[in-house]
Amino acid sequence: KVDWNNNIIYVGTGENNSSRSSYSGNGIYKTSDNGKNWTHIGLDDSHHIGRIIIHPNDSEVLWIAALGHLYSENIERGVYKSINGGESWIKTLYVNELTGAIDLIIDESKPDILYASMWEKDRKAWNFDGAGLGSGIYKSTDAGETWEHIGLENTQQISRIIIHPDNPNIVYIAAQ
Repeated sequence: KVDWNNNIIYVGTGENNSSRSSYSGNGIYKTSDNGKNWTHIGLDDSHHIGRIIIHPNDSEVLWIAALGHLYSENIERGVYKSINGGESWIKTLYVNELTGAIDLIIDESKPDILYASMWEKDRKAWNFDGAGLGSGIYKSTDAGETWEHIGLENTQQISRIIIHPDNPNIVYIAAQ
């Protein structure tokens, strides 16, 4: 994600698709000089970062959607928030050790409103359960401090979400 006004770029590592050939990453990186120098800023064990959101009015505030480990349980998954440009992170949405954040969006017209799609999956070399009970859509109305489960009762395989460009009250969700 890029903040062009301040020459800041954030890069999350690891592929966010859950296929056997998806490679894991080692967290998130930041540059404040248009990519000349990079600093690792954490979330090492998140393995797969699918989305980075920068607050539209404050590039020090950002949110991360972390899917977590591909083949095993782990707790470094969910939605993370930083208010200091990634110097520290707070996990604000966590469901369980198999449910990660697959996508995250912000209402640009009301930046206190965010939506997260959480996906519980259990992938093994011999099996894939992609519709776990922890899956669902969550909404925050306080800039990602707290979250409420708002839809797709915990039985769906959920992936991407988007806010309608002309009407932020309409949210599209890709689910099976």
